This record gives sequence, C-alpha cells and structure tokens, in this order.
Amino acid sequence: MPGYGDFRSTFSRAAAFLGLFSLALVQYGVAQGADVPANARAKSSGVGWECKRGFQEKNGACVAVPVPKDAYVRDLGYGRGWECRRGFRETGDLCKEIPVPTNAYLNASGTRWECHRGFRQHEDTCVRVKLPENAYLADPTYRLGWKCDHGYRQEGERCAAIKVPANAYLSGDSYGPGWVCKRGYRASDDACSVIKVPANGYLDEQNAGRGWKCERGFAEQSGSCVPLRIPANAHLDYTGNAWECDRQFRQRGETCVLP
Repeated sequence: MPGYGDFRSTFSRAAAFLGLFSLALVQYGVAQGADVPANARAKSSGVGWECKRGFQEKNGACVAVPVPKDAYVRDLGYGRGWECRRGFRETGDLCKEIPVPTNAYLNASGTRWECHRGFRQHEDTCVRVKLPENAYLADPTYRLGWKCDHGYRQEGERCAAIKVPANAYLSGDSYGPGWVCKRGYRASDDACSVIKVPANGYLDEQNAGRGWKCERGFAEQSGSCVPLRIPANAHLDYTGNAWECDRQFRQRGETCVLP
C-alpha cells in the first residue's frame, strides 16, 4: 500500500507538470501577441487576434470602417461593417433619409412608412379612404382601406346587401354566396331546398352527396334505406351499412366460406 511519501512525490510531479504547461501557454500567447497588428487585440482564447470595433481585417491588417453620415458601426465580421440609422435607407455607400409623406409614419422597424388609419397608400402618398355606406375602416395595408359590414359584400366601390334565401342564414365567409342553408336544407342555385330523408335514414351534414345516411343495419339503394341481408359467418362492418366475413372466412359472392 503506497505511503504518505509516495503521495507527496506524485503530487509534486503533477504540480511541476502543470506549471510547465502554464508557462508554455503564456509564452505561446506572448509570441502570438507579437504578431497582433495595429487596431487589433488578442482573442480571449489566447490564440490569434481580432480587429477592434470600427475596424475590419483586410490583407492581414485592421483598417478603419468608412462609416457614412447617419450610419453607425456594426461589428459583424463581414459586409460593410455599418448600418443606417432608423429613418434612413442604404443607397450605395450612403444613408439617405426615408421620405415620409403626410398622414403617414415610420413603422416599428424604421425602414419604411405606413399610412395612418383612415388613409391608404397610393404610390408615394397617403390618400383619404372614401368610405361607402355599410362599410368600416380596415387595416391601412388593405387595398381599399375599408371592408363591408356583416350582411353586405363588396361590389366595386360599394357594399351591396347579401340576399339571403328562405331557410338560410348569413355566414362569415367573404367568399361564396355569403349564406348557408339551415340544417335539413341544401343549397340549390340561389335557394335552399329541403333534404328528403327516407325511412330508416337520418340527416348527415357531412354527407355532401345526399345530405343523409342510412341507419345501422341498412344500406342505401335507389334513394331508399333497405335492410341488410347478412349471411352466415358474417357481421356488420365499421360503417354499419355493409357486412364483412368473420375471421377464417372469405367472401364468395353473397356468402362467407372457409378458404
């Protein structure tokens, strides 16, 4: 079993190795620092160098970033090294002020303008929105600057009332007819006709074809619901409107037989 003396000896050798390693790192960093050009600094890792703020590396040297008027330095390590201030737009090597027309304001990004409420953009100006009857002001970015009230739809520069047929109600959809038939009715041209549900059937709005479905144990046949004839060794399938053979049996015509 190692004694206390052996432990001290091992510890001393480890400390000496760490000291030599640290000295080597310092010497390496000093050597690297000797090659750091003007307007640069050694990297925090101790290896290599990087240009100071406002300078960019070119051909092994750090040259000043030419920042135009109304711009500020942005250290990205690539590109121009500068960006225009809020309210200005980069044009070539300059920053030109963004002209904001009357009745407009700079948006949050500060790179473009938007019209005030009640005005809409027309080329490089903001013109007042001409609000027709039965309409309300919408987002300024919307083409017309207004939308029709509920129950009306846009027709050119006006809002026309939506004609809702009997057994229908207004929908919130801006497309299509603007109305929906009540339950038990279906759209037919500009009217809502009643859905005729046969005996042993029920209304099913998800059935776009007929609007109704047969009860479980019945099948549709020529617009009627007829009882299913389930052969021996068979059962109703998941739809409830057809049958399938039990396990170990295979359908042959209208019967289920062993394979």
